[in-house]
Amino acid sequence: MGSSVWVALALSALAGLATTIGSLLGLVVRRPGPRFMALSLGFSAGVMVLVSFVELLPRGIEAAGYLAGVGAFFGGMVLMLVLDFLIPHQYKAEKSEGLNRPGSPVLMRTGLLVALGIGIHNLPEGMAAFAGALQDVRLGVAIAVAIGIHNIPEGLAVSVPIYAATGSRKKAFVWSFLSGVTEPIGAGLAAFLLMPFLTPVVLGYVLAAVAGVMVFISFDELVPVANSYGHEHLAIVGAIAGMAVMALSLAMLA
Repeated sequence: MGSSVWVALALSALAGLATTIGSLLGLVVRRPGPRFMALSLGFSAGVMVLVSFVELLPRGIEAAGYLAGVGAFFGGMVLMLVLDFLIPHQYKAEKSEGLNRPGSPVLMRTGLLVALGIGIHNLPEGMAAFAGALQDVRLGVAIAVAIGIHNIPEGLAVSVPIYAATGSRKKAFVWSFLSGVTEPIGAGLAAFLLMPFLTPVVLGYVLAAVAGVMVFISFDELVPVANSYGHEHLAIVGAIAGMAVMALSLAMLA
């Protein structure tokens, strides 16, 4: 069990630090094309939805029972909904028309608010990656990959406005990095809170709730943002591709 805990923590850390990839894209490429963004976000949504309904929720129901598992699933969705109401976060920075005004305090504020929102939202994502890997390493890898892909544009959303406002690549990178660090922190909290009480039934509740969290992220965030780039068919193509690739990978790892 000890080694699996460290593997789970490592996977959640890698998923969270994918924000640094987005940060580097924001500093080097400035802004990936809309086709790339629509495809990648759709792909991530497809991976998350398939993993949730094919792996996480069934395992949760098997361990905790149908009503309890489904209840935990919707509980995860409600948790994310409440979090979104209390601390909304958006990808405004990617499309901000003020990026051409260096030194703007509005841009700096936008970047910092996005970093704060993303950082807080990454806490339950870190818990999701940890719980999945604790149940099954291949499942943890699948979740970490999906979360990592969707963290790339989040890093972009933080770094672009801060770089435009300050002209400092270092500051932009640091803030983006910090927004992703909360993911392994979330995994650490999950380890601290879960390990003393972890039983198959408790893990079943957690897996079902994680499924709800990931489905909410897909439907509320990834798909709408992917469609907003103006290439709706690319978004759904990305989602189908994500589902197909994840289904194939799960079959190969079975």
